[in-house]
Amino acid sequence: MPELPEVETTKTSLLPLLNEKVIQVTVHQSSLRWPIPNDIQKLIGQKLIKLSRRSKYILAEFEQDSMLWHLGMSGSFRICETTEELRKHDHLIIQFEDMELRYHDPRRFGCILWLDDQSQTKLIDTLGPEPLSDVFNADYLANKLKSKSTAIKVAIMDNHVVVGVGNIYATESLFNLGIHPAQPASSLSKVQIEKLVIEIKRILKQAIDLGGSTLRDFSNAMGENGYFQQTLLAYGRVGEMCVNCETTLENIKLGQRASAFCPQCQPLKKVKQIPRGKK
Repeated sequence: MPELPEVETTKTSLLPLLNEKVIQVTVHQSSLRWPIPNDIQKLIGQKLIKLSRRSKYILAEFEQDSMLWHLGMSGSFRICETTEELRKHDHLIIQFEDMELRYHDPRRFGCILWLDDQSQTKLIDTLGPEPLSDVFNADYLANKLKSKSTAIKVAIMDNHVVVGVGNIYATESLFNLGIHPAQPASSLSKVQIEKLVIEIKRILKQAIDLGGSTLRDFSNAMGENGYFQQTLLAYGRVGEMCVNCETTLENIKLGQRASAFCPQCQPLKKVKQIPRGKK
């Protein structure tokens, strides 16, 4: 699934469309996670005036209407010439004056929705802070984790705690800090939390700079692959040797997600139990 760096990279690659007017809209397959709106034709004649990102959503603002775009599991946008051959799973085509924008989604878990629909704004209204913002800091995270007995990896992947820290980037951040992914979130020290915030920001910034991760078929709207996967030290390396100590990397399942870790460099620390009846 495209994570925050991939969505940010996609958004940036769509910027050539700004101030372009929509000439035609063609829906080849409306059945996505939610159906493409029947009235999407009202985009015709409107210019795209702004593109932004919130978590893993792209917010596309036109002159009169705004849309919420999500790539789902396998979605991607591609800017191309109008003469380019249509591919299977190209579900939506928005033709601008000088180019076309095509939405491609083999698994159809993405979404193309109006943002002014109250039911859709709920998708972003309850989200936590952006990880690269000043709001996401050690004090904030410490307050969020202090009462959480859940695994730290599950906690930082919770979009109500902080958005966009997906499986790849959570795995790499914890590996680099020597924190076991199953360590209870509330057991982390203030120093560990401070370092974790810094590392999450560093990892995400590096991933964005490298165009995200292309593990299967991700590419931005210009057809360019990402290169962050070439720097991965833990994710996807279960059964291989740790780059630090040569111990074999193991796997644990947390929150229905595979979590690679080094049992030597990321030991699971015992948490002191408080006797029942005492606080």
